[in-house]
Amino acid sequence: MTNNRTSDIGALVLRLALGVMFVAHAALKVFVFTLPGTATFFSAQGFPAWTAYPVVAAEFLAGVALVLGVQVRPVALLTLPILLGAFAVHLPNGWVFSAPNGGWEYPAFLTVAVIAQALVGEGAYALRWNAGRRLAHA
Repeated sequence: MTNNRTSDIGALVLRLALGVMFVAHAALKVFVFTLPGTATFFSAQGFPAWTAYPVVAAEFLAGVALVLGVQVRPVALLTLPILLGAFAVHLPNGWVFSAPNGGWEYPAFLTVAVIAQALVGEGAYALRWNAGRRLAHA
């Protein structure tokens, strides 16, 4: 038998970790690499340069939604294209993320983590839309 309280706390911990990670990666692209620098990197990897801008916005918005616990299941699933793109970029570099240019193990782990989040849901202390479309604390 499972303990619903510990399951809810586990989902919360996963949700917060993923949310903070997405916000941090968006901030890294804005404040360290800069948006034009990120666009140049995307272009060098074979993606259209303009895709850097919606990716950064999606990372930030997804991170905030995850931290708050709003629409967690769909938000987690909507991050999959970003993570799969990162996985594809790092795949040729080898397994370990500390390899030159970063390996594929970190994007692969994050991909599995967002799938797990989508499966377990928001957990404890989440904001969610109820049937009346009002934001409700649960």
